[in-house]
Amino acid sequence: MKKSMTICNLSKILEKTYNNRVMSTLNNFSSFYKMYECGYKEPILVSGVDGVGTKLRLAIDFKKYGVIGEDCFAMCVNDVLCHGAIPLFFLDYLACGKLDTAIIEKIIQGIAISCKKTNTCLIGGETAEMPGIYQENDYDIAGFCVGIVEKNHLVDGKKLIREGDILIGLPSSGVHSNGFSVIRNIFSSEDFLKFFQKKPFYETLLIPTRIYHFPIYTLLKTFVIHGLAHITGGGILDNLSRIIPENLSAVIEKEKIPIHPVFNYIRERGNLSEQKMWNTFNMGVGMIIVVSFKERDSILEKLYFLGEKPFVLGNIVKENKKVFLK
Repeated sequence: MKKSMTICNLSKILEKTYNNRVMSTLNNFSSFYKMYECGYKEPILVSGVDGVGTKLRLAIDFKKYGVIGEDCFAMCVNDVLCHGAIPLFFLDYLACGKLDTAIIEKIIQGIAISCKKTNTCLIGGETAEMPGIYQENDYDIAGFCVGIVEKNHLVDGKKLIREGDILIGLPSSGVHSNGFSVIRNIFSSEDFLKFFQKKPFYETLLIPTRIYHFPIYTLLKTFVIHGLAHITGGGILDNLSRIIPENLSAVIEKEKIPIHPVFNYIRERGNLSEQKMWNTFNMGVGMIIVVSFKERDSILEKLYFLGEKPFVLGNIVKENKKVFLK
């Protein structure tokens, strides 16, 4: 972080996420983390980087700055989880037109709260004031997460997914952090203030991206997971296809997906085609777990026990079409 910021205040926020492996402070130019104390025999580091996209515009307009931090962390940590890795530490990069320390602290606090939930250390970052590039009240953010997994526990769908496997979906909390350019083209500023399901529509849109650390981490300790797909931009089609091996295909049964009401509202107001909706939004599916048919019932039972609402939405077949909806 820049020294012009309130280093003391930010240090207090970050230090609440630390463990005994963190060696650095905000006064260092880089962040230090003890890898030799992690206890892995053949550790593989898994890293992910992402941002919040144009959801930022809505969050800034309605001064919901904590959501920015929560979403940034969730987008990164969910990607790392897709390979069976447990997040170790997180860094952020914040850029703005003019620095407002109160706003920066709210964004960082949003990240720190999410880090604490997943035992991830927020060990540093950078803040850049860039007048001329950003308007005075504009902010942009990117996050970087590093996780770790034992080599023989690495989840790689391209190698592990088999014919006959089944697909289990975990619900999204809503729109998450994708498709907001489409949304902002459909709805006006006044529309965001209108009530949807007993609250202003913007509040529904700004519900933070779900973090799937707890259910996924719990499953990984007991079961063999063949594949994991975080459903972000491009929807189920684009993201699930990234983990399907050659000569296999994933068949998705749309009627088995509990579509979040917000997507029906967006589709109706925007007069969007079904193809546009499925190619843009998560449609109510935040994470897809690919598992052996033999373990389906045990995994579903475990997820129900954890308080999740899983649903079987498809299976893997012998075909080279990758992913298709029916």
